[in-house]
Amino acid sequence: MRQFNERVVLQTLRAHGSLAKADLARLTGLTAQTIGLITARLDEDQLLNRGAPVRGRVGQPSVPLGLNPDGAFAIGIKIGRRSADWLLVDFTGRVRERLVLDYAFPDIPVLLPAIKSNLNRLLDGLGPLRDRVVGVGVAAPFQLGGWHRMLGLTEAQSLAWNQIDLVAEVQALTDLPISFAKDTSAACVAELLQGKGRDIRSFLYLFLDTFVGGGLVLNSHLHRGVNGNAGAVASLPLQVATADMKELPPQLISQASLWDLEQRFREHALDPMAAYDARALEAPWLPYTREWVARAALALAHCIVAGTAFLDVEAVVIDGVVAPDLLRKLWARTGEALKAYNWEGLQQMPRLEIGSIGSDARALGGALLPLHACFAPDHEIFLKS
Repeated sequence: MRQFNERVVLQTLRAHGSLAKADLARLTGLTAQTIGLITARLDEDQLLNRGAPVRGRVGQPSVPLGLNPDGAFAIGIKIGRRSADWLLVDFTGRVRERLVLDYAFPDIPVLLPAIKSNLNRLLDGLGPLRDRVVGVGVAAPFQLGGWHRMLGLTEAQSLAWNQIDLVAEVQALTDLPISFAKDTSAACVAELLQGKGRDIRSFLYLFLDTFVGGGLVLNSHLHRGVNGNAGAVASLPLQVATADMKELPPQLISQASLWDLEQRFREHALDPMAAYDARALEAPWLPYTREWVARAALALAHCIVAGTAFLDVEAVVIDGVVAPDLLRKLWARTGEALKAYNWEGLQQMPRLEIGSIGSDARALGGALLPLHACFAPDHEIFLKS
């Protein structure tokens, strides 16, 4: 109970910013005496900062308490199909340092040494604060070698990734505890804890990268499902299969991924990497981007209608690694595309929101995993043996 109440106080400060003890007692429902004991312990552990006394009110001046940014740190690692990111995140969730490695595909003999090197670089940069790193969160696709034919990979490359125990490999590189989440689930965690999720209790999360993925939040908790498939929208079929079909029905990944936009650019001898920056909305890329937006919006709208029928969420949040202006255009076009579908039998269309984290979402979510595990209240603590 003591640990749980301490974490409730920390979570309240994380959500509301600096607060006086009286406000902490009011928001948490704990007594003033309990708040005094808890804040004294947290202050002793160097997890809190004390602000300047606020005067001008009746009684003693109040001293606002806030999270000490140097109180704890975590490192998030995102391993993607085109790049890897390392983020050093402080106790407030702010990114202190960022490292990036670009590649055509993450070959294991190259990536693992880079993971170790960049981990040590971030840790060494903390100096005496190194001991305050509580863990490392890794965010990566469950099957990084999946859809290897689409990416032009060999079966050997695909097989190597699908057979590797990534958590064990990273754990062998460090003494810090390792947390793992599917990359888009980690991005969903970042949105839940530091983005729109602070105001939306249940939402479907869609994230656009080389491939499209997603996550699911129900009652302010990430829902992974029995096998981790919750929010795995890339595999959603876009049409009904028939017995005489020569090919399998297309999946959402084929129409709403930046890989599809890359192919359009390649077909016209244009740099495909423009799909990830502002050039996508400039000549000569713009006409092909417009075509992609129209097609991707209809596919995303199909996904949203299907998700609404099964999940009945408050909102759908769309984010990704695309340029902000392109994300806004896709968001607006998806909202229009939703009107092209039959909503009969469904009470209300969920509102459509633009994500607030962007390209850092997966690595940030990875870093938040160990911070959340160490300092967030867990109601299940009372049920554990």
